This record gives sequence, structure tokens and C-alpha cells, in this order.
Amino acid sequence: MTTAPPGSGPGTSEPARSVLRDVAFLRLWSGNTASGLATWALPFVLGLAVLEGSLSATALGVVLAARTIGFLAAVPVSGVLADRRSRREMVLWAGLTAAVATPVIAFGLGRSVPLMAIAAALSGAGQGACRPAFQALTAEVVDAARRQHANAAMTLAVRVTTLVAPAATAMLAVLLDARGLLLVIGALWLVAALAPPAGRPPGAAVRGRAGFAAEFAEGIAEARRHPWFLAGLGALTAVIATGYSATGVALPLISRDRFGSEAVLAGAATAYIVGALVGALIIARWRPRAQGWHALAGLGLYGVAPLALLLPVDPWVIIAAYVVTGIGIELFNVPWFTATQREVAPDKLARVSSLDFLLSYGLAPLGLVLIAPAMEAFGPEPVLGACAAVCFLAPALAALVPGTRRFSNR
Repeated sequence: MTTAPPGSGPGTSEPARSVLRDVAFLRLWSGNTASGLATWALPFVLGLAVLEGSLSATALGVVLAARTIGFLAAVPVSGVLADRRSRREMVLWAGLTAAVATPVIAFGLGRSVPLMAIAAALSGAGQGACRPAFQALTAEVVDAARRQHANAAMTLAVRVTTLVAPAATAMLAVLLDARGLLLVIGALWLVAALAPPAGRPPGAAVRGRAGFAAEFAEGIAEARRHPWFLAGLGALTAVIATGYSATGVALPLISRDRFGSEAVLAGAATAYIVGALVGALIIARWRPRAQGWHALAGLGLYGVAPLALLLPVDPWVIIAAYVVTGIGIELFNVPWFTATQREVAPDKLARVSSLDFLLSYGLAPLGLVLIAPAMEAFGPEPVLGACAAVCFLAPALAALVPGTRRFSNR
């Protein structure tokens, strides 16, 4: 079991020196923020290309599907490589891959959908490769006592950019067409590749002889040594595959059919981001002793969203439900990332983080694919009710697993 430095566990007070004054962290924060903004912007800009007429809706689906395939294929590979070699090196090559691929997407726009799909797969691979590497690099750059504050700052940046980026992109669209905006995304990936600093290596021997499968299996074995991690990951995957997917499909339909406009859809989406910002601000300094249980309770709040969509309530109740949901997801995310960085063996952290992203993010598209046919077959009410029940019950069951109270084996 990895030993945490004194003062790094739940219940400790905020360190005197803010992580925001650390130049190395600010470089890491800049790179992570740039990658998050670039990741968000690609489907948005391609959607603008559909409106311009330079891309069909069918081609948009093909390109985005190719990006998802690239992401899922790269995540486990990058986890192994980041532990085998260097997390900084993995971030560099992942960012450069996406930076080179994005202008190719721009070149293929209106010319070749297959070329765009190949480039989108490479861009998705870069996106997927940098996720576990960034998680592990945070543990190298930031000392254990300040990681919760650092992770909160990371997620705050992601939420702020998600909130303001649509308006900023719309303003840029006045000056640039979709191709120009894609080049801007490529520049963001260059920032993601070049800005982060080198971290402190975990100190493990250089690997390379065991083979990919054996090293990935070591990551699985490390994850199994932490029952709280498996329980939390199972709860997170269940919530994303049901609650997230159900609301993603049902919210636009209910906004249109029940309320007659897209206003509720826009209001709920904005409310979720605002709630997440509030949650990140809260958890940046809040250190409950039973941090794992509080985090799982926050995750369980996701069930409020499908429940609000199920009931015949005022639109403002739905918007309030999404604020609560956003708060809850960050009350889970920040302690979850911090605990993983604290408890998992440093030389296996990228591989364990890759399992996290592979399951939680990887099953989200599967949930979206299955939820729509289920609603057509059984109606939205039973599906939303079942999804709400899963969102409430999965974290509650996870809380029964030893170690989840503090997200620690100790």
C-alpha cells in the first residue's frame, strides 16, 4: 500500500501556500485547460460546419464516431506508456498528435470525409492519450497536501471554459469559418503539448520487456488492491451509463414536447455547469473526514436530474435539479481524483487512471445508444425512473465496500 505523506489525507487543513502561486502547477493547469477546451470545441465547430453547409449531418456522425474510437483505443495504451516512460513525454506526443491531426480535419472539410475520419481518430487518440498522463503528471508536479486544491482548480478551469466557450466561439465565427476555427483548435493542442512542466518521476525501473498486455494487467491488479476504487468506479460507470445518457436523450425531447421550446434544454445545460462551478469551489477547501462517503453521496445526486424530468414539475424545478446535479458531480470528481493520486502506487498511476477513463467515458456512448431504443420500446417514464433508481442505488451500494468511507485502504 502506498504511504501518503503526513497531512495528505482527508480531514487535513488547507496548506498555507496556495498551489495557484506555483509556476509549475500553473503551466500544468494551462496545458490541461487548453486540452479540455480543444476537446470540447471540436464537435461544436464541426456542428457549425454543418450549419455552413460544408459538412453533412451523416458525415458529422462518422467523424465524431471516429474520434471516439481513437479515444478508446488510445487510453489503455497511453496508460502503459506513461508508466513505462514519462508522463510529460506522453502529454507532449499526445498533444502534438492532436495538433497535427486537427488541421488535416480542416483540410478534409468539404473535400474528403474518409480523410476527416482518419484525422479525427488521430485527434481522439491524442485526447485519450493525454487524459491518464495528465492525472499522473499532477501527482508528480503537486505535493500530496495540495492536490485536492489543484484538482479543484483543474475542474474549475474546465467548467469555466465550457460555460464561456460557446459565446467566445460564436464571436470568433463572425471572423473565421469552420476551417479557421479548426486551426485555432490545433493551436490549443500545441499549448497542451508544450506548456506542462516536467514532473518528478515515480522512481520505478524502466520497463519494456514485460509486454503491453502484462503491464496493463499489472494496472488491473493494482486497481484490485483498492476495493474502494473498484466500488467507486463501478458506481461512476453506472451513473454515467444511465443517468447521464438518459438525460442527454430525454432532456431535449422534454424541452421540446412538454415546454414547447429549447429554453429548458439551454437553461438546464447552463445550470449544470454553474452547479459544477459551485461544487468545485466548495470542495477546493472542504475536507470532511468521511470524504469518500460524502463524494459518493454527491455522485448519487445525479439521480435528481432524471427524477425531475420524470415528474410533472415547473421548468425552474428542472433547472434547479441540474444545479444540484452539477454540485454533486464535482463533490465526487475532485476527491476521487485526489484519492487515486494519493493511494495508487506511483509507478502504476497512469494505468489505473486509464481504467477509470476507459470505463466511465467509454460506456457513455454505449448508454446513449441503448437509452433511445429503450425509451421507444417502454416509454420515457419507466426508463427515467429506472435510471434515477440506478443513480441513487449504485453509490449507496458502493459505500458499503470497505475503504470507501475515506477512499483509502487504511
